[in-house]
Amino acid sequence: MASRVPEKASPVDAGDVVSTGDADLRRVLLVKAKGGLGNRILSAVTGCVYARLHGRQPCIDWRDGAYVPEGVNLYPLLFDAQHSGDPALYDGADIAAPPVWSGQLHKQPVDIIRARYPRSHRSPFVYRKLCVDLSAPDSDAPVAVFWSYLPKMQRLAGVLSRDKRFVGRSEDEITKEMLHRYFTPVAEVREAVDAAFAHIEGPLIGVHLRFTDRKVPIAKILHRIDRMREAQPDAALFLATDSSEAQEAVLSRYERVHTLPKTLSQDGAALHFSQDEFADPVREARAALADMVALSRCDWLIHSRHSTFSVTAALMGDIPVERQFDVDRFNVKVVAKRWFQARA
Repeated sequence: MASRVPEKASPVDAGDVVSTGDADLRRVLLVKAKGGLGNRILSAVTGCVYARLHGRQPCIDWRDGAYVPEGVNLYPLLFDAQHSGDPALYDGADIAAPPVWSGQLHKQPVDIIRARYPRSHRSPFVYRKLCVDLSAPDSDAPVAVFWSYLPKMQRLAGVLSRDKRFVGRSEDEITKEMLHRYFTPVAEVREAVDAAFAHIEGPLIGVHLRFTDRKVPIAKILHRIDRMREAQPDAALFLATDSSEAQEAVLSRYERVHTLPKTLSQDGAALHFSQDEFADPVREARAALADMVALSRCDWLIHSRHSTFSVTAALMGDIPVERQFDVDRFNVKVVAKRWFQARA
């Protein structure tokens, strides 16, 4: 899955007409990012829904330095970008909503937070300073910016309930539609998963075990695998993890465990900002997405819903809730935090 990093596009004036083939880009929504792959995908889904609600063209702008060097847009390296414009075309725009982005559209949320709100990096409300007001009428500015660390579909609930395209549909149904439209993996990722799964027979239990900067309770994961193996003795395991320690814990305990090739963290550091350690950053980013796609194709999923990576995989694959085993489902702190963050 190796790939070179493309050159940057040349900026143009934001008032120019730029077409992707199905939309005029005079009214654009730049969808920016901060965090890991699951966070940025589910957050961007909210941005894409907002764009649909207000007649804007979404441009997914992942130039924040995740996996690939800062300034390079990760999004089109991972997904079919035919429905998204090129965010670099708007770098020169001097009017934007919210106004904090005016003349700063080449920057990313972490840059603005560091410069203007340095004490608010962990604030659940700082995104409101950098994001269009989700509960107010749309701005007249030709370029608007959406950013949140986590999905904010709950903040759009009132508008969604009055729009005939979305009324009566659940958040998961809407999210799945947006994932299908804006987050179809590039051919290299799909082909890698197809090749791996061609050699796997029988039912498959997907296991996601995040064990770097945020650690899933590994003992609970292993206990659930034990129970699933008892109930489904013919099922193999597919393991997606970011940690060599976690992978060894599973491989040493079980037989018939499948994994995809990728770099694993040796020191507990999050992989999405370890590009200096990668011989091929694009390949590693695609390997992470391939793990997500592989999990989405499993018959069951053992995970923690505290991880947006596995939640995204479950939504991509439309894995029924009754086939998901959330090891944190009774963790009051995790459940309460997730409820609050969705509505903050």
